[in-house]
Amino acid sequence: METRRETIPAKISAPSLGIAHFSAIDVEPAKFVSLAAAAGFSSVGLRLHPAFPGAPYYELPTGSDATRDVKARLDGEGISLYDIEFVVIGPDFHAAALTSVLEAASALGARRLSVCGDDPDRERLVASFAALCDLAATFGMGVDLENMGWRPVASFDDTLSIVQGSCRDNAGVLVDALHFFRNGGQAEDVSSAPQGMIRSIQLCDARGPAPTTADQMVSEARTGRFAPGLGELPIASLIKVLPAVAAVSVEVPIHSSQTPEEHLRHLYDATRALTG
Repeated sequence: METRRETIPAKISAPSLGIAHFSAIDVEPAKFVSLAAAAGFSSVGLRLHPAFPGAPYYELPTGSDATRDVKARLDGEGISLYDIEFVVIGPDFHAAALTSVLEAASALGARRLSVCGDDPDRERLVASFAALCDLAATFGMGVDLENMGWRPVASFDDTLSIVQGSCRDNAGVLVDALHFFRNGGQAEDVSSAPQGMIRSIQLCDARGPAPTTADQMVSEARTGRFAPGLGELPIASLIKVLPAVAAVSVEVPIHSSQTPEEHLRHLYDATRALTG
């Protein structure tokens, strides 16, 4: 099918650009850092906690050889670790279980932790999120909440409500373009959000009608993303209203015959064609 590429005015300054580990999740962290730097990205996110049972992730214990290797790559490539992922806050969540993960991430310079809300009890969810923010703060980190259509925290408004309800200075909203637009979000929602509330933006694109079932939503999120500007979402309108304090990254898993090197370069070039 024919796709369209949106453009934004040249006067919009180009933000620094990061890349999420999910974009090449089969690549171990140290190599991912090097590939990201070679492609032109200035920061990375790393998957240090499983997003769901059986999901790929990488352990980087404090003081381990793997951690030292990642640190050396970050320093040597002149690239930073922005965030780590991915934590699901469910009914049985206990923030303390993440202490060692946050400690290791902090030692590598990570600034944020990405989470989603999967607890239907809103009061308990807010309390769990606040407790995690408190724990993260002891390591100099913040926590970003992301909406997903198949979970109780399904919309941008949901994330905003929980983050505000937590009353934590290091709490923030993560706007993932796919989940944001597929679940009713519009660019003006970003521009009208309270200042400093949106801390992170993840760019990608999609094609075709929005999925309507949970299984379809999960499938699109994992295998149906495209590079920004190569689909049908109004990505350019989102880029126009990017908060100055928000970090911008790209999250598009490989779903072609491209090598990880080729894929990351493709994502960088496509995104820069939009952002300048």
